[in-house]
Amino acid sequence: MSRRVTIMIDDDLDKKIRIHQAKMLQKENASFSYSKALNEILRKCI
Repeated sequence: MSRRVTIMIDDDLDKKIRIHQAKMLQKENASFSYSKALNEILRKCI
């Protein structure tokens, strides 16, 4: 279940998340949202 929340992300982290998102877009050849990229990164780290 997803929940909509508002958070503040530092510019340097935002850039890294967007780079990850771009890599996944190229790799999967399908849509890969910013939220999906962030969730994937958090799952790996937590």
